Amino acid sequence: MNSEWSGPVRLEVADGVGWITLERPEAMNAVTTALAIALEQAILAAGENPLVNVVVIRGAGGNFCAGGDFDEVQRLRAEGTDALRRLFAAFRAACAAVELVQEPVIAAVEGVAMAGGFELMQTCDVALVRHDAKLSDNHANFGMVPGGGGSQRLPRLVGRQRALGLLLSGDRISGVEAVEWGLAYRSYSSDSFDREVAAFANKLAGRRPDALASIKRLVREGLKGDLEAGLDLEMDVVVDHIAGTAGSTSVSAFAGRKEVGR
Repeated sequence: MNSEWSGPVRLEVADGVGWITLERPEAMNAVTTALAIALEQAILAAGENPLVNVVVIRGAGGNFCAGGDFDEVQRLRAEGTDALRRLFAAFRAACAAVELVQEPVIAAVEGVAMAGGFELMQTCDVALVRHDAKLSDNHANFGMVPGGGGSQRLPRLVGRQRALGLLLSGDRISGVEAVEWGLAYRSYSSDSFDREVAAFANKLAGRRPDALASIKRLVREGLKGDLEAGLDLEMDVVVDHIAGTAGSTSVSAFAGRKEVGR
């Protein structure tokens, strides 16, 4: 595994997968300004690396991310609104980087994903979770307000009732419940979690990168507009894809599979 990035966030590349690890295990990988900036840079660096076809974000020490670092938030609060805004702007930019890169970005969530960690999970393209993961937007438990996109992304993912229920109560849900709610794709046992995440990431890494990039773009952009606009975009993308370099190999492979199935 080739390490290309280190610090509060580590980036390693192996077999087409860019493994990004939040490296503050002593603080359950709580987000500081420095970590948020490093996370954005690592995601963009992975996206620019021609050896990377898929990106996985995970946390060190058995936890995904506990949210914002309380000590830093208190210090920045004392410095004033401009200092606080820099923290939230840095985290917003890190989340935005997930959409900016063409590669699918997977959140591998174990342990706790609270507040900002839960929000980071929501922004990823696919979430894979452990059965016993503890997921919560617990801002309201401390008299706080979501600041990493949770008030906007969560309703779009699970609907108004469930979103407001979670946001107002600060209740926790498990990885199993996250799959039931559509917040995660699959959940795995503690014994199989690392193996299953690697298998899923490696599966995607073996796909045509341009096909994955187009699918990600279609879903992301389609959700921003109406159905007809999304269907128009899909038609343009699929025609360009088949007419281009993908056509000579992908269509032949698809036709071959149909022949085998007869």
